[in-house]
Amino acid sequence: MKLEGFIRYIVSCLLILSSIVAFGQQSIVKGRVHIESGESVSHATITVKGTSISSMSDKNGYYSLPNVPYGNQEIQVTAIEIQPKTVRLKIDKPTHDFSISVSSTGDIAIEGVEVSRMTEKKDMETSGFAVAVIETKEASLRNLTTNELLDRAVGVRVRQNGGEGSPIEYNLNGMSGSTIGLFLDGIEISTYGSSFNLNNIPPAMIERIEVYKGVLPSHLSGNYIGGAINVVMKKDASANNITASVSYGSFNTYRADIGGLYRNQKNGLTFRASGFYSHSDNDYEMWGKFSKYTLPNGRVSRYYRTKRPNDEFRTIGGRFELGFTDVRWADQFFVGYNVSDSYKEIPHGITMTKPYFGRFNDYQAHVFSLNYHKNNLLLNGLSLQVNAVHSMRNTYLQDTVSRKYNWDGTPLMAPPNSSGEVKPYPYEPGMGQQGEAVMTDIDRKITNIRSNLAYMVYPGHRLSVNHKFESTSRDDQDLLHVERSRWITNSDLTTNIFSANYETELLDGKLRTNLFGKYMRYHSIQHIPVEDVNGTMRYDRRKSTNDNKGFGGTLSYQAIKDGFVIISAEKAYIMPTERHIYGEPEMNLLPNPGILPEMAINYNLGARYGLVDFGKHKLALYGNFFWRNGYDKIILQTRVDPVLEGRENQVEDIQVTQFVNLAKTQSMGFEGEVNYIYDNKLNAMLNFSKFNSLFKVEQDERGKPHSLYGLQVPNEPFFTVNGNVQYRLRNLFQRHSAMNLYYNMGYVAPFSTIWVESEWFTTPTQFAHDLGVSYRFPSGKLVASLDAKNIFNAEVYDNFGVQKPGRAFYVKLNYTINNFK
Repeated sequence: MKLEGFIRYIVSCLLILSSIVAFGQQSIVKGRVHIESGESVSHATITVKGTSISSMSDKNGYYSLPNVPYGNQEIQVTAIEIQPKTVRLKIDKPTHDFSISVSSTGDIAIEGVEVSRMTEKKDMETSGFAVAVIETKEASLRNLTTNELLDRAVGVRVRQNGGEGSPIEYNLNGMSGSTIGLFLDGIEISTYGSSFNLNNIPPAMIERIEVYKGVLPSHLSGNYIGGAINVVMKKDASANNITASVSYGSFNTYRADIGGLYRNQKNGLTFRASGFYSHSDNDYEMWGKFSKYTLPNGRVSRYYRTKRPNDEFRTIGGRFELGFTDVRWADQFFVGYNVSDSYKEIPHGITMTKPYFGRFNDYQAHVFSLNYHKNNLLLNGLSLQVNAVHSMRNTYLQDTVSRKYNWDGTPLMAPPNSSGEVKPYPYEPGMGQQGEAVMTDIDRKITNIRSNLAYMVYPGHRLSVNHKFESTSRDDQDLLHVERSRWITNSDLTTNIFSANYETELLDGKLRTNLFGKYMRYHSIQHIPVEDVNGTMRYDRRKSTNDNKGFGGTLSYQAIKDGFVIISAEKAYIMPTERHIYGEPEMNLLPNPGILPEMAINYNLGARYGLVDFGKHKLALYGNFFWRNGYDKIILQTRVDPVLEGRENQVEDIQVTQFVNLAKTQSMGFEGEVNYIYDNKLNAMLNFSKFNSLFKVEQDERGKPHSLYGLQVPNEPFFTVNGNVQYRLRNLFQRHSAMNLYYNMGYVAPFSTIWVESEWFTTPTQFAHDLGVSYRFPSGKLVASLDAKNIFNAEVYDNFGVQKPGRAFYVKLNYTINNFK
């Protein structure tokens, strides 16, 4: 053979061999299917053209194609709500991260509606827990706060003392106060401070909100019995993006937020950042019976129309996280830093009896966090999750203006003097608006660590152990009196909670159970300065230690297709927290060192049916019966004084309050919700909650029939109804555009503010209506919205009879940039 022929032969062999090798090499192609606006496309079919290789995207749009041959391939994507798309990809390495952007046909279902498949929302709501999941995608495009979303959920009542930035209590079917856990990604939100809370966090930063009533899942085990609200922040790292929004509305209210994410697809390095700013004068008009004008002779003129004064609120904050996602050693690993600052003027005490001028709070918080999550750690079925947060919070309270004022800002006039002259009340040295003048600085250092180790013993059986450690150190310093600058009260509270859960899935997943037990131990110590002797401070030392146990379980059974029966029960305690024991002067809360732990025995029996598809019609039903028995129930104190006609001031004047125990209470009630969808265009929802919460101590300390026995616990709305309708118009002005029309109504039945029955202290019927519209431009990047709240200017009240804003209008713009390199 000639040399030329030999070379040709060798080259041909090498080409054939390389083709065989290339044909034998295979790759994994994975990624996410999404539309241009960044929304995931679930249940899309992804295939390799000319082969039998295919996959279906999950609820978050993720897919994985195994065994894809090396070489140039064509990937096809099809789904009902998108335009079919074919893309080419050169397969030349073992793994390809390949996300695919597709175009919407304009037939995407109404936000939050998942049809005939077990989504994460449905999976949670049928797990046996009495839980509702609030999705925030649509709401983030409108001028709604996180608290407004919660207030529309079934069985939830957000109790706010006024406008934006005012103190808030949450009520879940009669359970309230610190019995309700408030979490941010599984960590108590109080760790982040008052400047970073549900008042301030915009829905655009939130993935979903989980509302539990009664029994809590293992990852939220803690010092709670009434339920919990867990805010899950956005974590999707599949597509680089930037989102921003600005809004402006009534009462000089303006908000802005921005968020961004970048992920290096090669090494998994991920950076997330978000920030927000909010401001409101809260100068809405008041005209109810607690809005009054005091004349020089001391007579009071009720129903006095005036703008709410001294209630400005502003806040700014940022959240920064750096870490890795979807790498070999961690599914998620992030270190983070939160910084926030807010300023809030205080217009009155607990009730609206007396206006304040010059009293305000200033909050700051610096929070460092670590989050680690890994499935299949060391061995299949073993997972570990650790959330750790350390915060340094500061609260400054000032109240040094002693002059008395009317609600319109004019000085309160004293009775005529001996000469017949009418002059303002004089300044009172050493006094402020609420009492003695104060300039208080409170520093808090909080460490909160939650860890969860779970193991799938064998399919359908999962065991998890959990530990929560929380330590709070608090220093209260008087800055008004220089000679007392060294008189710092130090308070320390340490809590350890251990729990274990055993979860099962039986009968092909139709029967799901969760049994749990927990042990809690807390230790508090307080050093109160009592004397300064020659430069040496002497302290009064108060110490207490307590522990208790709790247990419970949940059960969910799929009785029929799309129909579930849900049962849960628990016996557990709540230990007094820092705010219970030491008070919060910035929130008008007095301390109560003698407050006792609360014990509760709770039962829930519910059912959920749907979403059931009847052609263009879809229907979902939910109902839940609950029975709760409380012992030493912790509530905010209210008045028991008799009300005399013409002397209502003596009872309504509640400047401060504190947490106290009620020896025995019982609550029974029912909540329900109906959700109807037509042609994926119309979505209508109606929910209600009705319960009684009764005082059940039959005899007083003298052995006589208790005067309060059988009375409804005051200051708790016990019958609420919410309804909303959303309608989507597609391609109205432009192709591929979408316009959404919204209507929302909220009804609250009358309820008493104090124990003694009195028409004067009965919060009247409240019935408010809201309208809204949003327009998404064809590119999907820009969304504009307009909201009109309380359009009929209804008289609405909240906690302790404080009047809330009337009619208001807001406009908002949202802009999104997706998939930048």
